[in-house]
Amino acid sequence: MIDRPSAVLFVCTLNAFRSPMAEALVRRYYGRRIYVQSCGVRPEGTVDPMVVQVMDEIGADLSSFRPKSFWELDNHGFDLIITLSPEAHHHALELTRTEAVEVRYWPTMDPTIFTGSRQQVLEGFRMVRDSLARRIRQTFGSRPAPAP
Repeated sequence: MIDRPSAVLFVCTLNAFRSPMAEALVRRYYGRRIYVQSCGVRPEGTVDPMVVQVMDEIGADLSSFRPKSFWELDNHGFDLIITLSPEAHHHALELTRTEAVEVRYWPTMDPTIFTGSRQQVLEGFRMVRDSLARRIRQTFGSRPAPAP
């Protein structure tokens, strides 16, 4: 576990699958103790419906989430940028080469690779969600710190 950052950015390729999940998980676990956003290198129009469903299962509503790019972010003062795909990692390193920000790569499976029945695909999405949840808790602590 590292010292808990005050502002984290999750980046993936489309900002429609992995990074919205990670953003919602941090919000759920740490509330306002960690400022969190997500974006994509090539954002698409809407978050994937399977993502909305598996996040709704744990009480995280992503139904109104809209994918965004680096240039649409409200804030650029992040302590930590966590990239979830190789393309996102390369892009984040390029954009931050003159900034004092830590960039970490968390290889995260793309949930769109899962095939089969709807239930099998949902199980794949849940696996990605749960993997992100474990990594977030391991990195930032299993219990939120008291509010400042």
